[in-house]
Amino acid sequence: MLLPDHAPPIIAILRGVTPPEVLDVAAALFQAGVRGIEVPLNSPAALESIALLSARFGKTCLCGAGTVLRAAAVDEVHAAGGRLIVAPNVDPGVIRRACDLSLTVIPGFASATEAFQAIDAGARILKLFPAGTYGPAHLRAVREVLPRDITILAVGGVGAATLAPWIAAGIDGFGVGGEIYKPGRTAAEVGHRASQLIGAYRGAIAAD
Repeated sequence: MLLPDHAPPIIAILRGVTPPEVLDVAAALFQAGVRGIEVPLNSPAALESIALLSARFGKTCLCGAGTVLRAAAVDEVHAAGGRLIVAPNVDPGVIRRACDLSLTVIPGFASATEAFQAIDAGARILKLFPAGTYGPAHLRAVREVLPRDITILAVGGVGAATLAPWIAAGIDGFGVGGEIYKPGRTAAEVGHRASQLIGAYRGAIAAD
């Protein structure tokens, strides 16, 4: 997966973020080096937050929605300016609609069957979810049968302390939520946590 400025392949998941705080949080993430930002649609006024993000950071970050469960929601995110569609599951309708609109779509999978269903629908980036449940060994096994040009992110239960084994297993990137952002954290705290995570990522890559 390519993010702007060849940034570390990390998407910050801002579940629960609100429109009044989203730009300050995004600015702190940008300063830390994050170039992928996801606002799950079950966050308060998520489409408003996505519109604000897209207007301010759309040219320098990949911004969009998570927890996208319906094809109609893809249109809503697109109308708000979002270019990223992330889902916890494989819904061919969601994937096809996102591809039709030339959006970056990342469906969630657990099994090889689900991965191939997503690929058949047009996805080229997948997220193993929840990654913490399945582990690096599961990723390594699934990797053996998937096309080599498929990008895989680990999402769910992944953080700074667990990056190294995922990288060793061949992961391409990460989606990180609670370790970076939770409702109530200040933008400065979010930026600090993001900087720590990116530092851990770079250290793990250097040691691999």
